[in-house]
Amino acid sequence: MNQKAHNNPRWRAILWIALLANAAMFLVEIVAGIAADSRSLQADALDFLGDAANYAISLGVAGMALAWRAQAALVKAATMLAFGLWVIGYAIFALIVGANPEPQTMGLIGMLALLVNLAIALLLFRYRQGDANMRSVWICSRNDAIGNCAVLAAALGVFGTGQAWPDLLVAVIMATLAIWGSIEVFGQARDELAATHPGMSS
Repeated sequence: MNQKAHNNPRWRAILWIALLANAAMFLVEIVAGIAADSRSLQADALDFLGDAANYAISLGVAGMALAWRAQAALVKAATMLAFGLWVIGYAIFALIVGANPEPQTMGLIGMLALLVNLAIALLLFRYRQGDANMRSVWICSRNDAIGNCAVLAAALGVFGTGQAWPDLLVAVIMATLAIWGSIEVFGQARDELAATHPGMSS
């Protein structure tokens, strides 16, 4: 099933659903994150934007040869890495200049984002063991759901302590997930490229 799934109409339909849902949630979360002065919400919003772009790339290479799909996965791994590094830098900046996140908005939007990502993750679950391109899509969705749970925890932390550090800590955790996911995807994509171009393994 996994060998042909990348060109399966159901796979393409799921990617379109994921793309549209992520684009919509980016708009919702970036507005709410700025209004609530929440770095974790803003980071999650940018993650939604990155995922929407990744799903668009996956749709573009669906049905192409393995080498092309592996190269697309490398691009996605690079964007995941860039996102992670940027969020860490942004959290450090907020720690220096100060922040005053609003926990009620964080909790409400975080719960909405979690429901959206859980629905997408369930749709993608059967494709989690595909090639690097498919695996990158699954890893993005998995990390998003984990990140949303962390945002909810941050909202509780901010509410309970009255301080911004839980919000900043969660932003860093989300960044770490993105970096780790990029390493996973990069490794598998490199192996697939080496299999199609043996000279690359040297």
